[in-house]
Amino acid sequence: MVISFRSLPVLLLAGLAGCAAPRVEQPAPAASTAPPNIIFILADDLGYADVGAYGQRQIRTPRLDQMAREGLRFTQHYTGAPVCAPARSVLMTGQHSGHTTVRGNHGRGPSGENQRVPLRAEDVTVAEVLKGAGYTTGLIGKWGLGEPGTEGVPNLQGFDFFFGYLNQQHAHSYYPDYLWRNSERVALDRNVDGRRGQYSHDLLVDETLSFLGRHRREPFFLYLAYTLPHAEVEVPEDSVFHDYSERLSKTEATFASMVTRLDRDVGRILDRLRELGLDRNTIVVFSSDNGPHREGGHDPDFFDSNGPLRGIKRDLYEGGIRVPMIAWSPGRIRAGEETDHVSAFEDFLPTAAEIAGARTPKGKDGLSYLPVLLGREQPRHPHLYWEFYEGTPAQAVRLGDWKGIRRPAFTGEFELYDLRSDPAERRDLAASQPEVVRRMARIMAQEHVPSPFWGAR
Repeated sequence: MVISFRSLPVLLLAGLAGCAAPRVEQPAPAASTAPPNIIFILADDLGYADVGAYGQRQIRTPRLDQMAREGLRFTQHYTGAPVCAPARSVLMTGQHSGHTTVRGNHGRGPSGENQRVPLRAEDVTVAEVLKGAGYTTGLIGKWGLGEPGTEGVPNLQGFDFFFGYLNQQHAHSYYPDYLWRNSERVALDRNVDGRRGQYSHDLLVDETLSFLGRHRREPFFLYLAYTLPHAEVEVPEDSVFHDYSERLSKTEATFASMVTRLDRDVGRILDRLRELGLDRNTIVVFSSDNGPHREGGHDPDFFDSNGPLRGIKRDLYEGGIRVPMIAWSPGRIRAGEETDHVSAFEDFLPTAAEIAGARTPKGKDGLSYLPVLLGREQPRHPHLYWEFYEGTPAQAVRLGDWKGIRRPAFTGEFELYDLRSDPAERRDLAASQPEVVRRMARIMAQEHVPSPFWGAR
C-alpha cells in the first residue's frame, strides 16, 4: 500500500518559532492540498563524523545540528559506493553497485583504456519517476553521470532544469571558467585566465534559492549535489573563519571553513523554505556521497572525520561507505529522534516514489524508508551489497550485523566483522564463522550482474 504525505495531519512542533525568518512572499498552498516537495542535499566527501550531530568537536556545523534536532538522524545509512560517480548512479537509479550502469569513476574501453561511462536511455532515474508523478525536477551541482553529447546528460534523464558541472573532474575546480545551464555552456568571465572572482559553490546556492522562488506554487524535486568539501581544499581567502585560522594550519582551517560554509548554506535553504511557506510541505534529506578524503593536503585523521569507523573514501570498510543522513520535515517527521534502521542510497528512489504516490519501477534494489520517517514499522533489507573497482577490486555485504569484505573481488579471501560489537572492524572472524562466509559468498554471486566496463572478463 502506498502511504502518501498528502493525507497526513500537520502537527505543530515546539521550538521552531525562534529560528523562523519572517515570510516576505505569498505562501505556497497548504500541505493538505498539495503533494510534498522533495529536496535531496548531497555533500561531497563529507565524513560520517564531520558534522557535530555525528560527533564532530572542532568544526562548527550549527545549522546541520539544528536540522538534526528538528528532524530524524540516521546512524546506519550507507552510500552506494566509496567514490563519486557510482554513488550518484546508485542514488539516481535505485540499483546497487552490482546492477547500476555506472560502477566507477572510469570504466574500461574495448582496449582496456579508461573511459567515462554515462547512464543509458533505458536507465530509469528518480527524476523520471517524480516527473511522471507531476513534479518539476531540478538538479544543481555536480552530475558526473553523462558528458555532453551522451544519453546521460541530466535533461535526458528526467531533469527539467540543470545548473552546474557535468564532469566530476571539472568539479574539482571551485573557480571554473564555465558551468552548464541545461545544454548551454555558461562562461564565468571573472574566472577566465586564472582569475578567482566567482566561487562556484556560491553560484550553486544562489541558483538554488532562485529555483525555490520560481517553483514555490508547484510540487518539485530538487537534487542539490554540492561540491563542498571535496578537494581542491579552497574557499575565498576572506572567508576562512578567523578562529580556525588562528589555531589550525592553512589547509585544515580552509577545510573546516568549507564545511562550515556548506552548513551555513543548508541553513539558508531551510530558512528560504520557511520564508516561502514551504517548510511544512517539503521533506529535506541531507547526506554525503562517500567517506572523508585524503586529498589536497587534507588529513581526515586531523578532525577524526570517520569517528569510530575504519577507512575513508575508496574503502569498503565502514568509514568509506557509512555516511551521515538527516531527514527534516516540520510537522511530518518527529523532531530530535534517531534511527538505527540500516538503509542505503538505492532506497531513495522508492522512498521518493512512495512520498509522491508513484509506483517504483521494476528492477530496483531499494526499499522505501518512508515508514521510518513517519515513525511506523519499517521493513528491513535482507542484506546490502557493494562492489568497487579502484585499486584492488572488492565486494562487500552487510547481513544483519555481519559485514563481509572480499578482496580481490570474486576470488579473494574474506574478512568478516560483527558490527554490533566491533563497528571499527578490527577483529576478523571469518575463520570462526565459515557458514556466514558461505552465505555471503552466495549473496555476492547472486547480486553481481556482469558489466562490459567493470569486473573480471
